[in-house]
Amino acid sequence: MLLEKSQQMKHQKEAVTVTVTPASKNKTSGFEVNSPRTLTPNSSGRNSPQEDENKGNRTKEAIRNARELFEKERGSEKEQLHLVVIGHVDAGKSTMMGHLLFDLGNVPQRLMHKYEQESKKMGKQSFMFAWVLDETGEERNRGITMDCGYQRFETPTKQVTLLDAPGHKDFIPNMICGANQADVAILVVDATRGEFETGFEQGGQTREHALLVRSLGVSQLCVAINKLDNEKWNQDRFNDIMNKLKFFLKHAGFKDSDVHYIPCSGLTGENLVKPSTESELISWYKGPTLLQVVDSFKVPERAIDKPFRMSVSDVFKGVGSSGFCISGRIASGHVCTNDKALICPSKEQGVIKHITIDEFPVQSAFAGDQVSITLTGADPTNVSVGFILCDTHNPVPLATKIKARIIVFNVKSPITIGYPVLLHHHSLVEPATVSKLKAQLHKGTGEIIKKSPRCLTNNSCALIELSFQRVIAIEKYSDLKEMGRIMLRVGGTTIAAGLVTDIINS
Repeated sequence: MLLEKSQQMKHQKEAVTVTVTPASKNKTSGFEVNSPRTLTPNSSGRNSPQEDENKGNRTKEAIRNARELFEKERGSEKEQLHLVVIGHVDAGKSTMMGHLLFDLGNVPQRLMHKYEQESKKMGKQSFMFAWVLDETGEERNRGITMDCGYQRFETPTKQVTLLDAPGHKDFIPNMICGANQADVAILVVDATRGEFETGFEQGGQTREHALLVRSLGVSQLCVAINKLDNEKWNQDRFNDIMNKLKFFLKHAGFKDSDVHYIPCSGLTGENLVKPSTESELISWYKGPTLLQVVDSFKVPERAIDKPFRMSVSDVFKGVGSSGFCISGRIASGHVCTNDKALICPSKEQGVIKHITIDEFPVQSAFAGDQVSITLTGADPTNVSVGFILCDTHNPVPLATKIKARIIVFNVKSPITIGYPVLLHHHSLVEPATVSKLKAQLHKGTGEIIKKSPRCLTNNSCALIELSFQRVIAIEKYSDLKEMGRIMLRVGGTTIAAGLVTDIINS
């Protein structure tokens, strides 16, 4: 994405012109980012140089152990892939993935028969496959996904964690939480005439969902052109939708080579797991099935050698055990049972007694794993969704202010100093205020166009400062990219995405 490209170019320039860390800012930019070695612990959330050196020694040992442990425990297993399914409401996301799970044998025939009978009684027989993922009564009654559904399935080379994200605009925060955990995405669009246009034009969720996942680091995408059977598998309709999306997705930051387009039907199961037998389709389509595309995705390199970080997505009482449980996806590092862990920003410390993955107990877990962890010795009232579980020796920095490089999408009114926003960072949703507009930047190069602009409008790139009423736990993108991305929303609309460039703890 342009944000990441400009961030990389900025770092390359700094390495030539300034002999400090990559976080330092080129003097020609008109604003300063202090070097960690010149900051006090209170202002940076970091330790002293001597503590950093000691910590570095511990980290080197942890890197060696983590890699050895990972190879020992996971070396022979299939690669882990986290897949989020996105798209406009009623595009058929849950039906498609429910049918795929059934065709793979992940849903017992008896249970599927039950869903068929119950959905028929409610006059919603076409929803029976969606019920595999939409499990709550409210979701089934309303016929929409409201929270992220989690399922697992396997391809020939991958173990896939499926996150079925809600498409309705009222549940975008839940969609963001799911997308934050994803490596790759399937964008489902409804090929029915009028329906694709509704989802893709202004106000639809197709564009916003695609922008969101790209801004959150997802670079590989499968576009499932669903319900093409409603158009009698018309090739011209497929090409028309594909060409419109290609233009948009390229400008959103996706490379053409990283985006796959497939025709399919979630309701009939056509081209999901097995190649199609529909004569109208196979007369012109010779490409892969949905499952084959998922199997071809490349698994991103995991930050196993970084400090342990996990965003808390849920807190609950464990069944028949002491302590309490937290769940989430490990963003970086690794953790083992009996390790001490710190919860930030509350600084609550506990001991990890149990780790489970898919309800199976394990002794260790690594970056990329979706886990439940039982903690003892900590007060659960000091733990909330959005907090970060981290390494006690190398804790996550704390901030009351951050500097961020953002790209503005569409705003009803220009962003000015004092502008209130909601910051989304993994599972955290935190009120914030734009306290400074440091500079307006060139979207391609990151060079300064204007210092201290009065306002920011649509499609602009800028360096801003955000202030919070309470302390949050967050990382600089240059230190840990998995924890350095943010989204800004106002009035139910995503207005900007950004990368954290500096952390201030006043």
